[in-house]
Amino acid sequence: MNKRIYLVLGTAALSVAGIAAGQELILNAAANKVIGKYQNSTCEQLWAEKSQPKSEREEKAVNFLRGNPQARSEFINKVAAPIANKMFECGMIP
Repeated sequence: MNKRIYLVLGTAALSVAGIAAGQELILNAAANKVIGKYQNSTCEQLWAEKSQPKSEREEKAVNFLRGNPQARSEFINKVAAPIANKMFECGMIP
């Protein structure tokens, strides 16, 4: 009976670890996409995009980050510097 419990607990632990690793891969891909967008866009494109409404996919991503402080912190740590630099170059921040 104890072996069965350990097997179930071990399987559950591996599943959780797999989900966390999958979320990290998705988070890294999203961060890289955002960084690429800012690095490859002109200032005019960024200004024009600023006034556009967010897509459904972007809204889902924002809601996920709002609900997951650890993922939000990791995402912001990756994208903050490249975005801030581009916004500074474009006169979007002082």
